[in-house]
Amino acid sequence: MRMIENKVEKNWAGQRIVSPDYLLFEAPREKHFMTGSEAVKEAVKRASVDASVSYPITPQSEAAHLIGELWAEGYVGVYFRGENEFGVMSEVAGAAMAGARVITTTSGPGTLRAFENFPMWSGTRIPVQLVLMARGVNSPLSIQPDNLEVDFLLDTGCMIWYAENVQELFDMIIAGFAVAEQPDVHVPIITAVDGFFVSHTREAIYLPPDDIALPPYNPYKSPMPVIDAEIPPGRFLRDPFVMKSNYISYATHASWQWEVRAAIERSRPYAKHYLRGLTEEFGDKDSDIVFVACGTAASQAKEAVRMLEETEGIKAKVVKLKTIRPFPYEELVEATKNAKYIFIPEFNVVGWLEREVRKALYKKSNAEIIGTPRVAGGMTMPKEIIVKEVLEYIK
Repeated sequence: MRMIENKVEKNWAGQRIVSPDYLLFEAPREKHFMTGSEAVKEAVKRASVDASVSYPITPQSEAAHLIGELWAEGYVGVYFRGENEFGVMSEVAGAAMAGARVITTTSGPGTLRAFENFPMWSGTRIPVQLVLMARGVNSPLSIQPDNLEVDFLLDTGCMIWYAENVQELFDMIIAGFAVAEQPDVHVPIITAVDGFFVSHTREAIYLPPDDIALPPYNPYKSPMPVIDAEIPPGRFLRDPFVMKSNYISYATHASWQWEVRAAIERSRPYAKHYLRGLTEEFGDKDSDIVFVACGTAASQAKEAVRMLEETEGIKAKVVKLKTIRPFPYEELVEATKNAKYIFIPEFNVVGWLEREVRKALYKKSNAEIIGTPRVAGGMTMPKEIIVKEVLEYIK
């Protein structure tokens, strides 16, 4: 809903509507000090969100609660608690199919309980945004940060971005809607952070005024028909191919899966614009010792780069990946062209980022790829551990 007051276009909350570029790049910003969960609230407050559904699971419970406060304050159109994580992801899908801008949050085992919904989201081409605050999913139970669950999500057909800190989390949520809702993209986006390390840590953050907001979502620019009074749910699938056991059915489903992934590839130029590049480099740009990382592993790698130079006189650099889907193949090849050693620090046991990097650099780099250090179950990754790993390999 929009209204015009003195020729100033406003949303239902009375906020002035501005472009994503203005909100992200041009609006004046003031310094604040807040947690990642509070940053989620501030981003949603400026995103003209129509609906959100939540269910409590650590460490995203506070973010979900704060979105509920926004509903009480009039910044979110519809908000309620689902019966479980599977229900939440089904309910936000229904809202998105009906033409709403939707955001939700989850963590750890909740991600897995809801898992069937994520490829359904991408298959129905709904631009839902999921803020994933990663935590352990293994038994014995751990609520500490561990991003193994990201590995499960890599091939669901969703875009996946990874925020390093509170500031990036805020900016990525705003940018996520701008990219996901592009008519030639229009797939879900998962904005991931490492739980607790970002969700519960207070950091300096620069925020634009809260009286401006993104333009409301226009569902009639979607590549799929919106479910409204004229288009009942039965027409959403166009034709019930699933009921036909023949070549047409198989070909249709296969081609659609390729199309979903092609849509993720089409998001590249938009993501490059709104994120100011799909990667970011820190340290000596010509060094032959390179760390490739995302999230807080990138933060720790930066500290290791400083320590290596200060204590050992060794120069190194970090290539931080802002997006995992789409994966920044060209940027990674260029950034590691001088590398002799590539270290990939990760907060998980399986090394999913190492697999992605090896695939991207296959026959394109002569560097030795070293999938360490790797910690899991919520353990921290002190810079001393990273430095020790490097020295063992190069000396």
